[in-house]
Amino acid sequence: MTGFEEALRRVITGDDSDGQSVVIVDGPPSVASGTPSTGGLFDIWQDSLTGLLDPTAPDDLGPRQSILSPDKGKVKVRWFVIHPLDPAVSAEEANAGARERFAAFGAEDHLRDQSKHPAMHQTDTLDVICLLQGDVSLVLDSGETRIRPGQVVIQRGTSHAWRAHGGPALLLAVLIDRPLA
Repeated sequence: MTGFEEALRRVITGDDSDGQSVVIVDGPPSVASGTPSTGGLFDIWQDSLTGLLDPTAPDDLGPRQSILSPDKGKVKVRWFVIHPLDPAVSAEEANAGARERFAAFGAEDHLRDQSKHPAMHQTDTLDVICLLQGDVSLVLDSGETRIRPGQVVIQRGTSHAWRAHGGPALLLAVLIDRPLA
């Protein structure tokens, strides 16, 4: 699948000093942990869930480092790319690779039962995830559910992973900090 690079464009609006709506950011992700060809997280924006929205603030609120979950009281918007598991890689190697990858974005402690999938993890977030391109399954403790482009998953703090079929998949996620009960 090609075209991920072109698809990863952020257009962020704000107001100028005259109160006119303008584009304040037009470009690639603010930070990328990985590449479209290798998979990873591609951060777009993060913001507070409290206080007043200030469209005159000129700051690019795209994070400076890819961290799996949003900070406390914040929302994070990102793309992420999932690749099919390599059948030539052993389960032990895949699990070790997932642990290394999750540690790189501050989330090794989020990993769960890697016997179901190397990247099986759980976060304290409410996630709205839309498959943009490709073919994936949402892996849960109880089984898998196939997702097609344009379909949306509301992931509510449960243990989960993603399995790509036939090639890479591009997803868009809105992650909302929401501590578990």
